[in-house]
Amino acid sequence: MQTKIGLISLGCAKNLVDSEHMLARLRAAGCTVVEDMAQAEVAIVNTCGFIEAAKSEAIRTILEVAAYKKTGGLRGLIVTGCLAQRYRDEIEAELPEVDAILGTGSYDDIVSAVGDVLNGKKAAYFADLTAAALEGERERLTPPWTAYLKIAEGCSNRCAYCIIPKLRGPYRSRELDALLDEARGLAASGVKELIVIAQDITKYGIDLYGERRLPALLRELCKLDFTWIRLHYLYPDQITDELVRTIAEEPKIVKYLDIPIQHVSKRLLRAMHRPGDRASFTGLLNALREHIPGLTLRTSLIVGLPGETEEEFAELCEFLQEVRIERVGVFEYSPEEGTEAAELPGQIDGETKQTRRLIVEELQSGVIDDYNASRLHQTLDVLCEGWDEEQRLYIGRSYADSVEVDGAVYFASEEAVDAGSFVRVQIDDSLGADLVGTRVG
Repeated sequence: MQTKIGLISLGCAKNLVDSEHMLARLRAAGCTVVEDMAQAEVAIVNTCGFIEAAKSEAIRTILEVAAYKKTGGLRGLIVTGCLAQRYRDEIEAELPEVDAILGTGSYDDIVSAVGDVLNGKKAAYFADLTAAALEGERERLTPPWTAYLKIAEGCSNRCAYCIIPKLRGPYRSRELDALLDEARGLAASGVKELIVIAQDITKYGIDLYGERRLPALLRELCKLDFTWIRLHYLYPDQITDELVRTIAEEPKIVKYLDIPIQHVSKRLLRAMHRPGDRASFTGLLNALREHIPGLTLRTSLIVGLPGETEEEFAELCEFLQEVRIERVGVFEYSPEEGTEAAELPGQIDGETKQTRRLIVEELQSGVIDDYNASRLHQTLDVLCEGWDEEQRLYIGRSYADSVEVDGAVYFASEEAVDAGSFVRVQIDDSLGADLVGTRVG
């Protein structure tokens, strides 16, 4: 199949891994991947359908790509991913520009779908959510020095505000030996930063082995030739003493943990079917900092949940001021059809949600300023990611900065620095959420 394929992957890193698997299958079938969509004969848009903003971005992208049918050589447009799984009927009815649709259980059918659209057929592939293979080759879309290792698919947590289980199916761990084989290949290809991902990595192994196996997996990964091993995401009620010891004792595991808590009001958390409260989260985060020196924490929060009172929002703000989590992503609650929370009374208006988000972001900006000030004159290991023409400096990340979601480290160097190499940088200043320094040593 001598066909030029263009692909746009939207949404999370887990979706990106799915895109990599599809590209590998297409390469094996003889297709050529092109970066310029104007050159593509078939375009694939792998979508996110999690919240309203993601859905809007996906639809906008689909329409932008469809325009290449008139201005380029595009013969077919395929939509995959969570939006396709969630809104098959609507896409078929309202987006005639789309030629084929693949649900999240049907990524393995991508080659057949390309063949269909090249033959002028409309196609839809919607297997069971658990049908897609968890293993297989990948055509990586990340820089050569960074790669994701998806250790599980789906989610069984059933949070009241979240549609993911209906789009991705129940939690399914991958076999430990298969993960290690894949990791060995990534290490051999030159990957220096391995990012371990799943909807909830702390549950890894429970469905396969009857026990949590994340610590055992991490110990084995640390024997491989990686410099950094980064963890996304750890659910607060699943963090065990063994896991904490593993993170503390293994130098390759970066001391950066992303632990989504969403809120601290016990009443709201129970309405969301989530564990914890302000006291338990405070105790957990303080204990983690005590046992893991140099730890940087990240969390995600939702403001404007149905019924969230002024007092409960104030409690969240007080918690943030007290615990001072270094990295926080805050989102306005999005009522998603098909979720329990969308039907709850006490839905909050958009203006109030926006105001609360802005208040949290303002509070957090002070925490970031203090954190950056604490880094002044320190020397950090930085993974160089290239040259920034605007700043006229090299750009990279420290252990405290994950891909795309956190700040960066800009630095000057008298000698040329290759992207993908580690350098020592003395921090001299800050620039908003970013740090600025000079290469030393």
